[in-house]
Amino acid sequence: MSESASRNERILVCGATGYVGGRLARRLLEEGYQVTCLVRSPEKLTKFSWGQHERLTVVQGELEDTEATRRALENIDVAYYLVHSMQSAKGEYAQRDRELATGFRDIAQESSCRRIIYLGGLGELGADLSEHLDSRHEVGEILQSGRVPTTVFRAAMIIGSGSASFETLRYLVERLPIMVTPKWVKTETQPVAIRDVLRYLVACLDVDETAGKTLDIGGPDVMSYRNVMQVMAEKLKLRRRIILPVPDLTPYLSSLWIGLVTPVSSSIARPLAEGLKNRTVCRNDDAVRLMPGECLGIEAAIEAALGKTQQGDIETRWSTAGKIPGDPDWSGGTTLTDRREITVEGSVEQTFAEIRSIGGANGYWGAGFLWQVRGWMDQAIGGPGLRRGRRHPRDLHYGEAVDFWRVTKLVPNERLTLRAEMKLPGEAELDFQLEPSGAETTQVVMTARFRPKGLLGLAYWYAVLPLHGLVFPVMLRGIAKNVRG
Repeated sequence: MSESASRNERILVCGATGYVGGRLARRLLEEGYQVTCLVRSPEKLTKFSWGQHERLTVVQGELEDTEATRRALENIDVAYYLVHSMQSAKGEYAQRDRELATGFRDIAQESSCRRIIYLGGLGELGADLSEHLDSRHEVGEILQSGRVPTTVFRAAMIIGSGSASFETLRYLVERLPIMVTPKWVKTETQPVAIRDVLRYLVACLDVDETAGKTLDIGGPDVMSYRNVMQVMAEKLKLRRRIILPVPDLTPYLSSLWIGLVTPVSSSIARPLAEGLKNRTVCRNDDAVRLMPGECLGIEAAIEAALGKTQQGDIETRWSTAGKIPGDPDWSGGTTLTDRREITVEGSVEQTFAEIRSIGGANGYWGAGFLWQVRGWMDQAIGGPGLRRGRRHPRDLHYGEAVDFWRVTKLVPNERLTLRAEMKLPGEAELDFQLEPSGAETTQVVMTARFRPKGLLGLAYWYAVLPLHGLVFPVMLRGIAKNVRG
């Protein structure tokens, strides 16, 4: 396939707001392709440098919506299918992935689409394969069973700043000098750098022989998870970790432990932990033979990912993917509010920049300890707590996670709204609104809203109300102080 021909092809990316899809769309646009993205929330694309690209078409909708999927596939030549359900809910994610893949396959074979490209997971086939990896394999088989030739890539752990597996590994090694682990720590794996995953995904467009094939991709190093952890410790300039495998530590208990120590919730960690028991090593070298190129080794891949993390240059992050619940209609029903305001000596631009830095390592303007306690409480009952932090210390966009919040509205220099994703007996949000009140002063209105669910919700609100009286004034004064400099 010539370069000029490839530039004329229209490419659909399903999963463009996810970890791999967000990076792939940029690469395709840089290569000159016409790119269409099917997304639930187009606002999520505003955080990407390519979100307003002239060759980008955005179709709003979900894969469950057959009409939206049909619109997205109109005049498409190649479709990337990068959609996975990660929340573990009694195996429901596998059923959902099965239904989505079947629906997409059926619509694609009625469209102009001439090829599908899917990224799944490695894992040696057999009865002992985890449900997580089995589901990934099944999706690939469903897509390949249709009339549209489908290329299935299978990768093990993807090493890159912001990926769920990389952050899990980094936090475990950073925080635990002594680790009690399941016996899977001895299992062999073949990690691959996100840079090389993207290279394969794009390069296959120019290699006709990859159509219809299943291709295993990995870096040059095959090692146990124990050794991967030791490499991570070395690159973090830490002492070697003491790792103690325990035969009877189940994936369920492992996921609870991962959820406690790392930013990844136990519901996401469980399918990942279950998959670690399976050897994830390339079975053939077809990908290397058809698309030759040097891949990063594990040491170089970890160094590159840590460098991006330390610089705050994380292009995509695992926590941004997924569905965002619609804003509650706060005008109806029982809604309890706590409204406070302050006049800040500074422009709205300066004030908004300060408010936009909320959470993560920046904290909550002097009220950090009480928020930390609240985070521990939430984490103890299975919520995200403060572990997720934020992607960048200052940059913030719609749809991003900030500790146990989610950005549901962001109007520059006017408004920032955070929806609570902590475990609550109701729905809650924290809202900041700004208005200029003078030549160089800004009025900041901070409003907490809560819609209780039953008597428990009412009891919760009135229990935390006294704490609002302690925390919220401190936050507002901290904002004003930092803006004044």
